[in-house]
Amino acid sequence: MRKKIVAGNWKMNCLLEEGQKLTSEIVNMIKDEPIKDVKVILNPPFVHLHGVKKLIAGVDNIALGAQNCSDKEAGAYTGETSAAMLASFGAEYVIIGHSERRSMFNESNELLTEKTKQALSNGLTPIFCCGEPLEIREADTHEDYVKAQLTESLFGFSEEEIKKLVIAYEPIWAIGTGKTASSEQAQDMHAAIRKHLSSKYGEAVAEEISILYGGSCKPSNAKEIFSKADVDGGLIGGASLKSRDFVDIAESF
Repeated sequence: MRKKIVAGNWKMNCLLEEGQKLTSEIVNMIKDEPIKDVKVILNPPFVHLHGVKKLIAGVDNIALGAQNCSDKEAGAYTGETSAAMLASFGAEYVIIGHSERRSMFNESNELLTEKTKQALSNGLTPIFCCGEPLEIREADTHEDYVKAQLTESLFGFSEEEIKKLVIAYEPIWAIGTGKTASSEQAQDMHAAIRKHLSSKYGEAVAEEISILYGGSCKPSNAKEIFSKADVDGGLIGGASLKSRDFVDIAESF
């Protein structure tokens, strides 16, 4: 049975006290309102990793993740953070290839292969992001676009390695644009992603991989989106900065 996951991506938000307050609120809510069979992942900025890890200690279904890692193992790479460093801080997950990293920092599919290798070799679970911008969606070439992202970055990995990944689909055209992706559009793309994984690794492997929805997910639409057959949870942005909203989304299962 595929793992159900709700991951909160804080992006570049929260000062020290704000991060501690947000984490404590989430922890206390989940202790008071146990969420069965859902893995909750907090992905704060690097500077919060140690503090968040301490606050979530002892809560079985909350895990620590990071927002990025270097494609290099170690060395003279000022400003970079290695996968080994993340693991040493107690991180279990790392987001790789988020649409903001692709668009703002020009991260290529080839670079993301190397980041994924680093994550896997250090025992981290990559949350590998894929998704199309507006012009690709309007041209009706979105499935081919996303398939190419997956093929070029991931199809060199073994069956055992690919089973360790989580995929997150981001409809970039529906994030902060005023346009809305329907639950049916989310399901269609998740099914297409799973079918593409199946074409390389077989149906049994594809059925084991959790695929998260990385659109504008909030308490009002999470239940409908998560009810779709191939949607296994969400990669949550803005709503992850509001403890009540984030926990409500996790409870939508």
